[in-house]
Amino acid sequence: MDETPGRVLVVIPHPDDAEGWCGGTVAAWVKGGARVVYVLCTDGSKGTDDPEMSPQRLAQIREKEQLEAASVLGVEDVVLLRHADGELEDTYEFRRELVRAIRLHRPDVILCPDPYRRKSHWHRDHRIAGQVAADAAFPYARDHLHFQELYRDEGLETHKAGTILFWAPDTPDTHIDIGGHIDTKARALVCHQSQNPGRTVEQAAEGISQRARLSAAGSQVEYAEAFRKVEFRR
Repeated sequence: MDETPGRVLVVIPHPDDAEGWCGGTVAAWVKGGARVVYVLCTDGSKGTDDPEMSPQRLAQIREKEQLEAASVLGVEDVVLLRHADGELEDTYEFRRELVRAIRLHRPDVILCPDPYRRKSHWHRDHRIAGQVAADAAFPYARDHLHFQELYRDEGLETHKAGTILFWAPDTPDTHIDIGGHIDTKARALVCHQSQNPGRTVEQAAEGISQRARLSAAGSQVEYAEAFRKVEFRR
């Protein structure tokens, strides 16, 4: 996938997921002129092994880290849904929140976790976020009889996103060249010090480079992030 989309929506289960899985793609597309918006679904309040840390304090720390990381990548806005970490559910309200974001920001491409992995276990928040994002994109955000109150109360017209790119698929079919953006991804990733205490940009860049080489397998680039593509516009 060589073209840069105009508008991108990234649906993120937890703080740091976007930087880890698609931070290079976001950096590349922002540099190419894309407008990128994050929708952060949970507060990340359970992601620690520190017995002295409270969920409330951790949520505050991780929200700040996510905002800093998004700023490094040039993300235009971060929508904070603040669902409890580990408690995402496929509900009307959650689907409505994602439909609202799609109709408001009108993305060409949506990035989110692949909910259908079979080869390895996947955090349930990732499965739920990916599934609800896909359903919100099609058909709910497209059809005017779904969530009619979004138009009635907020004037939000329906929108049909063209493409979803699922990150971390079992069988990727789409690669994004991130060769020129590894350092930017590394700088964004180390903003999440609560998850990687003491990690330096240099250490992060080394790990990212190794993983990006593996992800580029089967493509024509040296460093890539790999996705599974679903297209809604034919």
